[in-house]
Amino acid sequence: MAELTHFDGAGHAHMVDVSDKAATARLAVASGCVRMTAETLAVIAEGRADKGDVLGVARLAGIMGAKRTADLIPLCHPLPVTKVAVDLVPDPDLPGVRITATVKTAGQTGVEMEALTAVSTAALTLYDMVKAIEKTMVIGEIRLELKEGGKSGRFEAPGSEA
Repeated sequence: MAELTHFDGAGHAHMVDVSDKAATARLAVASGCVRMTAETLAVIAEGRADKGDVLGVARLAGIMGAKRTADLIPLCHPLPVTKVAVDLVPDPDLPGVRITATVKTAGQTGVEMEALTAVSTAALTLYDMVKAIEKTMVIGEIRLELKEGGKSGRFEAPGSEA
């Protein structure tokens, strides 16, 4: 079983010291979804929401969320992200919107939390944009799909499409 790096020998939470790690290319992809009624999805897909371009605003929120991860997650290192891409795809089979975030950096620690934060922030923003239409939407299935770089190398979630 892997060691929990955010705790010291006495069990106290601490920020991991990455100063001796080499800077390497890092990539992370995360995904999630917002489930809703077919009617709410149609409002989003057809651009009929009162607040405007739901998917566009949620995409920007996801990008902003990735850039602010260290402000939200107490033990995350602030990172100079070099790429954040957030894709929101309406899926009538869900019904809902599937969200994927890709984050890159060249640094001493990975960007998994930035990718997960991007998906979470995009999902929350999407919910906020259309909650007047439907309050029963469900945000879920947020997970890491892929990560590359660093000492632990490549990870790909089972069943991942990344």
